[in-house]
Amino acid sequence: MKKSLLTLLAVLFLISCGDKETETPYFNELTKDSPSLHGKEEYLNSPMVTAGDRVYSVGHQNGSFPELGWHIKDEMGGIWNHPIKLMDGFEILLHDGKSSEVLPLDAAHTFTNYPYANKHSYHWETKEIEVERWQFVPDGKEGMIVQVVLRNLGDAKKVQVQLNAFSDLRPTWLGERTHMKDGKDLVDSFNKKHNAWIVKDSLNPWYTMIGSQLQPSKYSKATLSPYEGKGVAVDLVYDIQLGANATEALNFVIAGSYTSEKELVKTFESIQNNIATDLISKRKRYEALARKSRLTIPDKEIEKAYEWVKYNCDWLVRTVPEIGSGIGAGIPDYPWWFGVDSEYALQGYMAVGQTESVLNTIRLLDSVSNAVNGNGRIIHEMSTNGAVFNPGNINETPQFASLIWKIYQWNGDREFLEKYFPTVEKGMDWLLTEKDANGNGFPDGFGMMEIHGMDSEMIDVAAYTQKALVDASEMAKVLEKEELSKRYDSIARQIKDDINTQFWSEEFKSYADFIGTDAQALRLIDDAIVRADTLNKPWAVEELKQTREAILKNPSTSPRPFVLHHNWVVNTPMEVNIAPMDKASAALTTAERFVNPFGVFVTGIDRDDSAGSDDGSFEGSEVFSYTGAVMTLPTGVQIVAENNYGRQDKALNYLKRMTRTFGYALPGSIYEVSPDYGMMTQAWNIYGYGVPVVEQFFGIKPDAAHQKVVIQPQMPIAWDEASLENVAIGNNEVSVFYSREQGETTIKVTQTKNNWDLEIELAREPGSEFEVITGEVVDSIGEGYYLFESNDQQIEIVIYDGES
Repeated sequence: MKKSLLTLLAVLFLISCGDKETETPYFNELTKDSPSLHGKEEYLNSPMVTAGDRVYSVGHQNGSFPELGWHIKDEMGGIWNHPIKLMDGFEILLHDGKSSEVLPLDAAHTFTNYPYANKHSYHWETKEIEVERWQFVPDGKEGMIVQVVLRNLGDAKKVQVQLNAFSDLRPTWLGERTHMKDGKDLVDSFNKKHNAWIVKDSLNPWYTMIGSQLQPSKYSKATLSPYEGKGVAVDLVYDIQLGANATEALNFVIAGSYTSEKELVKTFESIQNNIATDLISKRKRYEALARKSRLTIPDKEIEKAYEWVKYNCDWLVRTVPEIGSGIGAGIPDYPWWFGVDSEYALQGYMAVGQTESVLNTIRLLDSVSNAVNGNGRIIHEMSTNGAVFNPGNINETPQFASLIWKIYQWNGDREFLEKYFPTVEKGMDWLLTEKDANGNGFPDGFGMMEIHGMDSEMIDVAAYTQKALVDASEMAKVLEKEELSKRYDSIARQIKDDINTQFWSEEFKSYADFIGTDAQALRLIDDAIVRADTLNKPWAVEELKQTREAILKNPSTSPRPFVLHHNWVVNTPMEVNIAPMDKASAALTTAERFVNPFGVFVTGIDRDDSAGSDDGSFEGSEVFSYTGAVMTLPTGVQIVAENNYGRQDKALNYLKRMTRTFGYALPGSIYEVSPDYGMMTQAWNIYGYGVPVVEQFFGIKPDAAHQKVVIQPQMPIAWDEASLENVAIGNNEVSVFYSREQGETTIKVTQTKNNWDLEIELAREPGSEFEVITGEVVDSIGEGYYLFESNDQQIEIVIYDGES
């Protein structure tokens, strides 16, 4: 770290002494000693992202910009400055200036990803030139930098660098709902002051600007873009003199604005004049992200995936000042804001210390939900222009309540609780009245499984509602609403009992997908048979036919539970820890049937006999679909569920499965659908890493409001040496160090504050003894547990098993 810092300081000194046109150092120097990962050759023709909170760029790892995406068909790639798109992409061509030989920078031999930048590498063999193309997006700015580095391995020569840029100033998804009309892109003239092209949408104050500090030798009048849409093409040509064995760099700036040309130029100048300082600033910020909740374990693949998923979290922050800032769901097709994706993801964001993103996203979801719904219902999906597509599936409202309680446990901020509890209270009322027609405590409507017809009483909605009532009861107690707290608690207890009786299927050793009528179930069975037969799942077809026959032989005039799809949501009672041990053990064992080497199937009937050995890429349909998918969210839920019942080695097994997809297609990232389908990076991936690692394996239970941290470690047997450092809880930071060797287990906890209470709770192992190095033992919390306490900055104990 010291060497890295000295390098950056030296670079800054050179900048301060430098000439305007030569002041920007090479990106390979600025990124020196940063973590980086190389992509696989077979995935060079697949997506990558250069991320920023205002602007991001999506192309392919080989350096090309194909038309890709389905949400706006073929438009989700390119360069975006939400709520508008700036460009479909660009291409860079190298000419020798003498012959017709050209090297297009769209067939890189290597792609290298950094947490905050990326690089494509090329080799022009006939000219003895190595080429690097770097991309970087500065924080908080509507633009990006592209650096081309030419490294001459031979004699002196002249090289022409040609940039062809393809504008496409167009609105984001649902633009028509906010009266955004796409006009034809226009170019008036070349801006000689800034050596740049400025392109404007003919109907709107939408702009993009492309140029370099160097003066081009040629620039051509705008022509039609080869991409679909109403964009134009502009080009810039530069003559570069390469000395023998010399290296030269050329920086391009791409800026945008959806408000005015004045703001556009201001942004362009700011980026151009601060390239190195912006990159160094972002690098330092990412190094700070890495230090928060820093994990060290024997399994280096999980350790690396955990680190990079923290970086992925930051890639997904989407800021539109006129609306707000919050995490998007995934790139490229879900870059905007979601309720449920955030409700899972933000638990992990908080566990790894990315608090600002958490608070911003909650603020955005709450304000928009109140503006659109006004009854506590939390929105599902909202585009970056402010248009809400879906006002909210039923599960999103209770999950928001539980999220608020979870964040309060981490930050202890009573004002935070007071601000959002009115939404929670209204949401609980909406769930238990308007959405519960028969008054049985199970709200009706779509949950996580958006299968047509599955909108009655869903198991995940029921489980999350029960959890929300428990959490709302605790919040009401803190806010001194005693009667409301008691009411929520009473309803929660009843729903818990009802879930464990009415949703449980002893025949299938599983909770039911839903409670509904026979007619509804028969319709769903017919659809499911078609699905299973199409996917060639004969076992599922047979099981579904048997279920249909059983329904017809034993009809019911009232709704009842059905196990049809074996959807992953049947595991939510274990995720929220309301299943009794016998049912949990049986259901978790049943769930093991519906996995493959990468994790848990979304819909269990999609698995087949090859699932246990299938280790290849996901074969999706021509039209984007989650049919047949194994996804990271169901796998993350399963990890949490296994840990809740003391099955940490099973939980680790699922975490290993998910980690097999890390870097499978995009180095440094995990795809939404395992291993290489859907979104190339996905927000809720952090749920499957942050929550199990921080809250379960290391057992950190925050209670910031009372300046107290309880540690209940349940470490997998394979992790005999593990540490988790700098976990932010309120204004405190806690670190946990764990080691186990030859019958001796040492647990050490440190904190930055000396006025917080530390507690370690451990299961009492038969025959074990302990030695308290710092702190004290309080052996009085009930049968089967040890309790160790300290109100100083450290607590350390050694546990000896019965044989030592």
